[in-house]
Amino acid sequence: MPVNSILGVFAKSPIKPILTHIDKVASCSGLLIPFFEASRKQDWIKAEEVRKELSQREKHADELKRELHLRLPKGLFMPIARGDLIELAIRQDKIANTAKDIAGRVYGRKLQIPEEIAEDFMTYLERCLDAVQKAKKAINELDELLEAGFKGREVDIVTKMLSEIESIEDDTDSLQIKLRGELFAIEQHYNPIDVMFLYQIIEWVGRLADHSESIGDQLELMLVRS
Repeated sequence: MPVNSILGVFAKSPIKPILTHIDKVASCSGLLIPFFEASRKQDWIKAEEVRKELSQREKHADELKRELHLRLPKGLFMPIARGDLIELAIRQDKIANTAKDIAGRVYGRKLQIPEEIAEDFMTYLERCLDAVQKAKKAINELDELLEAGFKGREVDIVTKMLSEIESIEDDTDSLQIKLRGELFAIEQHYNPIDVMFLYQIIEWVGRLADHSESIGDQLELMLVRS
């Protein structure tokens, strides 16, 4: 959706821009899968193509967040505070920002995940992206929550999703600990500077799940307030 059409969306529902934003954020972070698949093959031409697309989606997500911040009407009569919607967009945007930073750092150094840990790294990445998708699914329930007045079955559905996000985040913590241990066991065989950046990449990938849990925390707060 062109950013300049976002005002027309507000006329229908103040929730729609949040849904549009999380869709763009999730699609941005999802590109990390083909990006790391290309980098594993040392296909840096393909990796750069994916990185550029990821960067464009991150830029669009940032523009959507900015427009929402500037254009969200202040006089909306609804059970969701304007500030809560803005805070939700800020937390969502951190996922896209982190994905862009990861791809930029890896491509900039032509950094390759060691083959000894590559499979476990991809499992870890996919699990972190599971958290992003679960957060997206929870956000997509906002329209129904609003229609239901933040009561009844819809609240139970979203509450269950938030619990699932927390469980996924716990999984990613365990996977990160395991992956760091595996890297520690082989780090002496690699360039020390590259190893330093590999630890950083592992940490940044984990932030995708952390940011997803943060979105869940904000949703939970909105449920309590409504």
